[in-house]
Amino acid sequence: MMLRQAVTWCALVAVVLGTASASADTGADAGWPQWRGPLRDGRALGDVWPESLGEDHLKQRWRAELGPSYSGPIVVGNRVFTTETRDEKTEVTSAFDLTTGERLWETQWPGAMKVPFFAASNGSWIRATPAADDDALYVVGIRDVLVALDQQSGAERWRIDFPKDFGSEPPAFGAASSPIVTEQFLYAQMGGGLAKIDKKTGEVLWNVARSGPGMASSGAFSSPYLAEVGGRTCLVVQTRQELKGVDPESGEVRWSQPIDAFQGMNILTPVVYRDSLFTSAHTGRSQMWRLSDEDPGQIEELWQNKSQAYMSSPVVVGGYLYMHLRNQRLQCLDLATGEEKWRTKPFGKYQSLVVLGDRILALDARGELILFRATPEAFEQIDARKVSDEETWAHLAVCQGVVIVRELNALAVYDWK
Repeated sequence: MMLRQAVTWCALVAVVLGTASASADTGADAGWPQWRGPLRDGRALGDVWPESLGEDHLKQRWRAELGPSYSGPIVVGNRVFTTETRDEKTEVTSAFDLTTGERLWETQWPGAMKVPFFAASNGSWIRATPAADDDALYVVGIRDVLVALDQQSGAERWRIDFPKDFGSEPPAFGAASSPIVTEQFLYAQMGGGLAKIDKKTGEVLWNVARSGPGMASSGAFSSPYLAEVGGRTCLVVQTRQELKGVDPESGEVRWSQPIDAFQGMNILTPVVYRDSLFTSAHTGRSQMWRLSDEDPGQIEELWQNKSQAYMSSPVVVGGYLYMHLRNQRLQCLDLATGEEKWRTKPFGKYQSLVVLGDRILALDARGELILFRATPEAFEQIDARKVSDEETWAHLAVCQGVVIVRELNALAVYDWK
């Protein structure tokens, strides 16, 4: 049985985002409507990037002061949406004009919580990146609340408070998983499992792949990914302790594999490459898996190595994986063998990675942008630029000729040409 990535870029955009207007041109810029971009894999679409981050190429268009957030910005058309936690008690979602920076609307609700004292350095503010379709915005609040908003006005369409409505345990470290939107449904790792939701009504149709209670199990850190398994669509899901394949129609768990991760720090979005799956976990290891030919209900390990990821989801170019490690270094791995091709000096605790062609743009947690070439030969830095003195843990967005940086307390948009 083959496991393969949902094949064409535009097909994946159409399936995952439910956009009937998805361009037939795979190079068309599809905005940045969800976690890790239009394809949910850190891959940007559009024109070739410049080979410079200098002031003559990368110039700030506007900047808006906001409350703290780890949630990445998303872009639909000429609007950029972002979230914040205000005054340690209220969650706010805002829409800005991408061109001018004008705030078009904001919607807010009570949403504060305190993470455990030993995780206080990670902040007690909103985390998950929203998702959008043609006319709605879906926002995950830190207390495991899912809210659907009208994109044009910010008006609330429906909400699900999983702990209140279903009695699930609130995630100890706050809800961090970002949802997937399809033509009719929304899939979110919330309520202690993976929930399928009617995106028009907010009805929860099922909740499966449920985790046990406790800090090491509840509240997914990873976000699900849509792939194709043996000709059938499959949701590839990482819970705090396991990697699972779930039927998006029925919720049947087709296969499940325990993942060794310290205190359930199984954070990366699953990487699907050809007929294989890549995972890497904190204090665990990097592993490549594929479905068993003998038993379609099992996956088998192809290789493993001692590399340990942390919070940064990797990108893939030409059979090579580029990943930021727990030891703060960048690494290039051959996905066929697990062989390390190169490793860099430390670059800080986190990097969000976006790729277009043979160039990768990385934003580290210290506000440093790094442009480097995707090549297994050696780490080849093209340029670097400090863009913020604040922490920058939110995922970078790159689309429509702009780079969007969600600083801890601000949103900045840069023209890049």
